[in-house]
Amino acid sequence: MKNNTLKKAIRKIHLWLGLSSGLLVFIIAITGCLYAFQEEIQNITEEYRFVEPQNESFLPPSQLETIARKEVPNKVLHAIKYNEKNNSVEAIFFHYEPSYHYTTYLNPYTGKVLKTINNEEGFFPFILDGHFYLWLPHEIGQTVVASATLIFLIMLISGFILWYPKNKSAAKQRFWFKWKKGTKWKRKNYDLHNVTGFYVLIIGIIFAITGLVWGFQWFAYSYYTMSGGEKSLLYEEPLSKKNQKNTTAIVKPLDAVWLQMQKEYPLAKSIEIHPPETNMSPIAANANSDKGTYWKIDYRYFDQSSLKEMSVSHIWGRKTADKIADNLMKMNYDIHTGAILGLPGKIFAFLCSLLIASLPISGCYIWWGRNRKNKTGVLN
Repeated sequence: MKNNTLKKAIRKIHLWLGLSSGLLVFIIAITGCLYAFQEEIQNITEEYRFVEPQNESFLPPSQLETIARKEVPNKVLHAIKYNEKNNSVEAIFFHYEPSYHYTTYLNPYTGKVLKTINNEEGFFPFILDGHFYLWLPHEIGQTVVASATLIFLIMLISGFILWYPKNKSAAKQRFWFKWKKGTKWKRKNYDLHNVTGFYVLIIGIIFAITGLVWGFQWFAYSYYTMSGGEKSLLYEEPLSKKNQKNTTAIVKPLDAVWLQMQKEYPLAKSIEIHPPETNMSPIAANANSDKGTYWKIDYRYFDQSSLKEMSVSHIWGRKTADKIADNLMKMNYDIHTGAILGLPGKIFAFLCSLLIASLPISGCYIWWGRNRKNKTGVLN
């Protein structure tokens, strides 16, 4: 009797949470599907991302910086990103307030400007804005999406409790579609919701948890701390020391850091050099040994006057200092998108997102059918 009462309460919670968040979950899942292969699609459609590889060295960042700043004047140059020999260099202009994000693509051998794009315009930025913010102002949208994601996580757990079969005979219908000839559509829809919900349960929980890491700071810190993390999650650059009067200034420090990074990471798929934004900022640099993911990036910071390397207390530091919890946080994006498993992982994540998007639809139809039955006494 107690079990029946508890299940009725859980069913009501599942129902009302589903009706209140179903549309949001559908939008988040569908936009996730549409964004899944953005990198692969852009590599096919945007020729300026590639150059003819040459038997020459790349131009140093000091030269590319001068060219890029002329192309996009009066904007903060966030980074110069060197890629592989057949890829163009990316000069990334980025700032929070006022908000802007441009990328100038340059030929790494000649410095020729290939294309400058506004990363806040176009199809994929529009889709990403919907996925993260539901096209609302970011402060509001992030909270709404995070709240809907938290509700979705609760629904997955409550859905599993409702799905759990009482006996072996009931279990047969919970794991697969076993429809006899003449089975009504409402029964098929009910099975679609239950069976699909079961098979996407684990992936849905992973999507929800990795999404909540971005959505709520309290969740990110709790998740990181519970997994054994001890560092700060707040990114903060170490401060460079002012150049001493008797110290000889280093000529072209960006180039010096670039040469050091090239030497230390000869197999890197990409190397970023970050010009200091103020006279106290460091020269930040990073190297990625894997083209398709981000969690293996090694972050470095150099005093802009002496080029002495500086350490940081947050997770965005040297890879050699990372523990399991640090790696887990850095893997968050790669896990969320499926990129952690390469292209097969992205395909799998795409299909799972599509199935998750179907759950609010099938669930709403179940509610509509039952509501109609209660009113008419007849279930068509």
